[in-house]
Amino acid sequence: MTNIFSIKNKIIVISGATGVLGSVIAKYLAKQEATIILLGRNQKKVDKLAHEINSGGYLGIPIVADVTDEDQLKEVKVYLEKKFKKIDVLINAAGGNMPGAVISPDQSILDSNTESLKKVIDLNYLGTFLPIKTFLQLFLEEKKGIVINFSSMAAQRPLTRVMGYASAKAAIDNLTKWLAIEFCQKYGQGIRINAIAPGFFLTEQNKTLLTEKDGNLTARGQQIIDNTPMKRFGQPDELLGATHWLCSDASKFVTGTIIPVDGGFNTYSGV
Repeated sequence: MTNIFSIKNKIIVISGATGVLGSVIAKYLAKQEATIILLGRNQKKVDKLAHEINSGGYLGIPIVADVTDEDQLKEVKVYLEKKFKKIDVLINAAGGNMPGAVISPDQSILDSNTESLKKVIDLNYLGTFLPIKTFLQLFLEEKKGIVINFSSMAAQRPLTRVMGYASAKAAIDNLTKWLAIEFCQKYGQGIRINAIAPGFFLTEQNKTLLTEKDGNLTARGQQIIDNTPMKRFGQPDELLGATHWLCSDASKFVTGTIIPVDGGFNTYSGV
């Protein structure tokens, strides 16, 4: 009997591969015997991650590229086309925030930095759209492929402070749904696109916002825990099940969905 969850020998491209969440996902998928193309902006980081994967007997290929640079992505596409002729899965895990696009309690939008806002939107929105646009051709030969975007709780519940990031991630939700229809209408049912919306996971970018230097919760961290029914932050490996499912034929009738992995945060009314 065919294993509908098998992703063995699939060619999976993952952007933001060296991040806290991206690296855990990349290592896991490699252990399922998929070929992992590791996209990142830092040569040392992608090389290190590839070495960790390859030393375990699996296959990770490091590639340096900026997901907001269409010309660089086109070069990656040419390389992938020559080496593999196709890809099976594109995971858009690149994203992030920066101080100028954050409105702290003692500020208003009058204090926002337009250039920072543009960079956050470029990284999160264009950094998802451009890889899809560029690598789509690698799906079209067989009219089959899977795109997994990364959304956020900030997209569905507009969180205070993170104005730029929330706006960009809300656009990811809309893009995911829009492209699900577009792909089905133009290319048939074989090309699917979904998004995962992580709840609160401690990463390099939000650790100082959610925890103190001594490990205790900040006021914001406590507020999040109070509104998460499971009463804790997520662990990176808790994203693996949803990611694996979306990469496999087990989800072949699923497209245009945003899947929360959030400990119940998105469903909780606070009362």
